[in-house]
Amino acid sequence: MFMGEYNHTIDAKGRLIVPSRFREQLGDEFVVTAGLDGCLFVYTNEEWKKFEEKLNTLPLTNPKARKFSRFFLASACPCEVDKQGRILLPAKLRMEAHLEKDVVLAGVGSRVEIWDKNSWQAITSYDDADDLASDMEGLGI
Repeated sequence: MFMGEYNHTIDAKGRLIVPSRFREQLGDEFVVTAGLDGCLFVYTNEEWKKFEEKLNTLPLTNPKARKFSRFFLASACPCEVDKQGRILLPAKLRMEAHLEKDVVLAGVGSRVEIWDKNSWQAITSYDDADDLASDMEGLGI
């Protein structure tokens, strides 16, 4: 399980250091794709295969299912960690998540999310934590 949050920067060439704690779990190769809420999702190859299998079960006749599959699969990119612990994030993915320099890598269970630092701060301001907890009660948490 991925957890924790790490602040890093993207260099001028689009490279990002992956925290060693995450590298231990991700391995030397993994998948980065567009994510929801304006971030990137990072999956181990094993988790990515599970996710692909779920996408492949969606009905081809459903327009929303096709769009959902395209969203994740078309933007997916295999990434390799270099000797300095960095990955090269493709320009298209950096633009998709509005990543310029300061970013946050957040472990959220089965994946890592990569966020623009300002976007991360905005989405994690839990002024309404009690309301959020109340909403989760309806989901069995």
